[in-house]
Amino acid sequence: MLLPASLMSLSHPKTEVGYLVPLNHNLEENPSVPKLPISHGTNLIGRANIPLPLPDKRLSRNHITLTASSDGSAHLLVEGTNPVVVNSGNKRRKLNSQEKAAISDGDILELIPGHHLFKYEVSGATKTDNTPSAGTGTTNKEASHSLSQDGNGTCSQEQGRNAAARKPGHSQSGEHSNAEAIRNFHIPSEKIPSTFRLLRVQQLPPWANTSCVAIDDVIQGDILVAILSNYMVDLDWLVPACPALLKVPHVLVIHGESDGRVDYLKRSKPTNWILHKPPLPISFGTHHSKAMFLVYPHGIRVIVHTANLIYVDWNNKTQGLWMQDFPWKDQNSLSKGSVFENDLVEYLSMLKWPEFSVKLPSLGNFSICPSFFKKFDYSDAMVRLIASVPGYHSGAGMKKWGHMKLRSLLQECTFDDDFKKSPLIYQFSSLGSLDEKWMAELTSSMSAGLSEDKTPLGLGEPQIIWPTVEDVRCSLEGYAAGNAIPSPFKNVEKAFLKKYWAKWKADHTGRSRAMPHIKTFTRYSGQNLAWFLLTSANLSKAAWGTLQKNNTQFMIRSYELGVLFLPTMLKRGGGGFSCTSNVTQTEDKYEVKKAKLVSLSGLRREQTHSTSQLTIPLPVPYELPPQPYSSQDVPWSWDRRYSKKDVYGQVWPRT
Repeated sequence: MLLPASLMSLSHPKTEVGYLVPLNHNLEENPSVPKLPISHGTNLIGRANIPLPLPDKRLSRNHITLTASSDGSAHLLVEGTNPVVVNSGNKRRKLNSQEKAAISDGDILELIPGHHLFKYEVSGATKTDNTPSAGTGTTNKEASHSLSQDGNGTCSQEQGRNAAARKPGHSQSGEHSNAEAIRNFHIPSEKIPSTFRLLRVQQLPPWANTSCVAIDDVIQGDILVAILSNYMVDLDWLVPACPALLKVPHVLVIHGESDGRVDYLKRSKPTNWILHKPPLPISFGTHHSKAMFLVYPHGIRVIVHTANLIYVDWNNKTQGLWMQDFPWKDQNSLSKGSVFENDLVEYLSMLKWPEFSVKLPSLGNFSICPSFFKKFDYSDAMVRLIASVPGYHSGAGMKKWGHMKLRSLLQECTFDDDFKKSPLIYQFSSLGSLDEKWMAELTSSMSAGLSEDKTPLGLGEPQIIWPTVEDVRCSLEGYAAGNAIPSPFKNVEKAFLKKYWAKWKADHTGRSRAMPHIKTFTRYSGQNLAWFLLTSANLSKAAWGTLQKNNTQFMIRSYELGVLFLPTMLKRGGGGFSCTSNVTQTEDKYEVKKAKLVSLSGLRREQTHSTSQLTIPLPVPYELPPQPYSSQDVPWSWDRRYSKKDVYGQVWPRT
């Protein structure tokens, strides 16, 4: 283990006045990294003396200098070329090379890139009555929610409002409310496949991350083969964030990166990793699907999610993830299939990755190709897959992909009468170039389904949940969050869209300021959901497809993947198998029955334990019904100039 011996006190004897305490991304102390002692005088801190489990060359050799006084007060100077973020009280400030700042007890330093977090702690003997303490006033986690003020105006109380600032379970009327509804989202392990989970956001308090997951919560255990499907991949972040991947003997990364970026990935990847970019036969398409397929000695873990394999997506944004484990098939039932298996294998066959051979201990030799995935028993699958693949689809192929696949599945379902002509939610992070004709086409698919009397549910009115300029400005990342909401003004300004705009408001999950990269589509009535789709697909023709040639051809440009939650998919007694624990699957017969999908705000405590009805809570991150835009609200577009400073004192674009 490296010792921080080179934290040098250049002008005074080495009298310790405090420590830099390593934190994980939940702002909790990281016990795997030693504290760094800070001495009276000048302390040089950089790559050579931060004892990380894995070296990170993105840290400068001399990243920062801390000059500490005997009372514990200190000044920070950014020595290297990479910036530092200081979270001090209720303000966050980004410091570039050669910029200085005073720091106090309890301040959090973020060294970027790499996002290494340290809390400055003054030692007990050094603290004075004048030294701010993490135990008094605003805590660091509360501070991460507070909004800085500047001469160009403040983030309003309405916009910056977060449930973290309110007392739990207390509303303005004094009655119990759902202000922090995610606190009650506790899912038994056997029920996890029937719902999805949000990803942890590092700057939120613990209650807002209840039942949420990080990447090392899902990539774990004795993995024999890993297939990681995504759009953007940062190996410099991924490997340190998920060291278990280094132990996996066979890793295939299916990506959508540009050619220049691929050259770098090839140079930096582990030698046993394979990179593959699927064919894109139609211009302006991308490989955008976000999924993981992890093969274990006892089965396979299928994960469908919404985050790129980059730091900001797994730490700063609102994201969603679904996961279910499936066992290997019995040798006597290898030919037994399921609709989930058919959909999965057909989708994987379109990716055209180079087959490779593996020898799996105690299992034998296998060729990792799409048909390999027929070796697992998906009969307990709790969702249906909705995928998009590029091409000009016709005949029976039209109903296999995109919004036509969704339409065909919904047409087979019967829903409660409450959902007749009920509204639709379209929530996503990138807006394509749309027209009213295509919006009507998509709405027709999203509105499919029958009511209890076997008549069509009827068209629903779409509501588009999209962040405003103020949402982005006052977000956890400030204007920088807008980089991941990449829609130009020409797409956003179209007059026909105005009637659809609705606000991103997520106080009940603590995520009003964690900008959404999650993509969700649903039909709702009150807090009840007819169905719910978690997907990689944004609102675009490229992702969902568009009908052509008098509705005889269906054109899709991109690869997408999502999971559809239907009340008829839910099984009492199914879904308990695990690849990573000793949970054994029940041999009891399970029944397929209609269940009730509800948002967290609609979940009553007694419903979670009801034996008469299956009620499945889904952690829909935004409030239902959403509020329409006011006349003052402006939808975010990333190619406009915004002069009002954000929470970091920055304008957009950054100068």
